Amino acid sequence: MTGDRLDDPRRARLRERLELIRTRSQKSTSWRSVTHYFSGLINREGVVPVKARLSREDLRFLSSARDEVIAFADLGLRLLDLHQPRDAGGISSDPASPIRRCRACMWRWPCPTIRAVEESVDRPLGP
Repeated sequence: MTGDRLDDPRRARLRERLELIRTRSQKSTSWRSVTHYFSGLINREGVVPVKARLSREDLRFLSSARDEVIAFADLGLRLLDLHQPRDAGGISSDPASPIRRCRACMWRWPCPTIRAVEESVDRPLGP
């Protein structure tokens, strides 16, 4: 890590926040394996009466998970708005598919930011 990255307080705050969210998420228990079972327990009121043993880490995670997921979705959408393709303006051997570059960072399209977002969003979930 270079010195200029360490000197940016906004970047440091963002990194600290993201690491806290990741750590909290990793410590909590995944509910993925029991959701199929829970869907069969929906009663006439449309809810599942749940009795579960939750750890302190689980409760901390669940208390803010919704807001944090919304914040990450917003972040992803803002990144998509910022990083969009544009015609690079050069001569291409195939006029039907011209060379494109990212409007924000000028990398060849798709830029590393878009590839990173795609890898995260398209990652298979759970077992």
